[in-house]
Amino acid sequence: MKKTIVSIALGAAAIFAASAVSAQTLNNVKNKGQLTCGSNTGLAGFGAPDDKGVWKGLDVDVCRAIAAAIFNDATKVKFVPLSSKDRFTALQSGEVDVLVRNSTWTMSRDTSLGLNFTGINYYDGQGFMVRKKLGVSSALELNGASVCTQQGTTTELNLADFFRANKMKYEVVAFATSDETIKAYDAGRCDAFTTDASGLYAERLKLTNPADHIVLPEIISKEPLGPAVRHGDDQWFDLVKWVLYAMVNAEELGVTQANLDQMLKSDNPEIKRLLGTEGKFGEMIGLSNDWVVRIVKNVGNYGESFERNVGEGSPLKIKRGLNALWSKGGLQYAPPIR
Repeated sequence: MKKTIVSIALGAAAIFAASAVSAQTLNNVKNKGQLTCGSNTGLAGFGAPDDKGVWKGLDVDVCRAIAAAIFNDATKVKFVPLSSKDRFTALQSGEVDVLVRNSTWTMSRDTSLGLNFTGINYYDGQGFMVRKKLGVSSALELNGASVCTQQGTTTELNLADFFRANKMKYEVVAFATSDETIKAYDAGRCDAFTTDASGLYAERLKLTNPADHIVLPEIISKEPLGPAVRHGDDQWFDLVKWVLYAMVNAEELGVTQANLDQMLKSDNPEIKRLLGTEGKFGEMIGLSNDWVVRIVKNVGNYGESFERNVGEGSPLKIKRGLNALWSKGGLQYAPPIR
């Protein structure tokens, strides 16, 4: 789903080409009149079109927030569905302006693909799902189990490491795509299904009887998911990075879609800087100084986006956990706007 192993032997030519393509990305986006965003082919809660063809999800909201900051219009986004195999190539080649597609930030990807990850919009980790009737409450009880997973991903490597480290045996049942994998699990071809925990909650909705399945508590890897841009355009890198930070800061300062007009009158120095009534922080990244006002008005803060897409107010009902604000026991922490 998210972690296809891409060869890092791209060569200097590919990285130089990516840098050339990425120069002046903001101007190119303005000239096109829309942002081109690399998205998932369909992952509930993160990036998928609804029954009316409207794209929705936590990742989708990052794309919409970027568009809102630039155009004051969150609809000015063209979503390009990308498979795990094709996602990084599409960004390198300039087919998309930004990739926001549940992609794990790793050292090799950050240093060898001509890409920069701009932040973490979802702290994730690999987990397991099983049928309740299996009578298992821990992944440590899966000795001898057959496990469905997607081929050519680091999911397979994490799976092997986990079973080896715990001196357990298992049988891997691998498939080329995430759809094939979840269908095989639903058909009973394996005892357990493994992928990112976020993906487990999303894919469970596709099962014949979702309530018959549970996600086990163990998380066996670190999967920091976030947007990526090409090397070579620091202005665009800064813009995408600070859009995400602005959403987190807005939540921390209590700025929401509902109270935005009231907050514009606030005397709090941090809120004044955030909303552009003091300072010229938008100009620093090539935007108008009300750039965060545009984001909150059109999309909302990080917490609002989380709640409606993947949180308790969504079909996925994922708890905030590590994705809570740092002040509430989580890891979401944004540098200050000052």
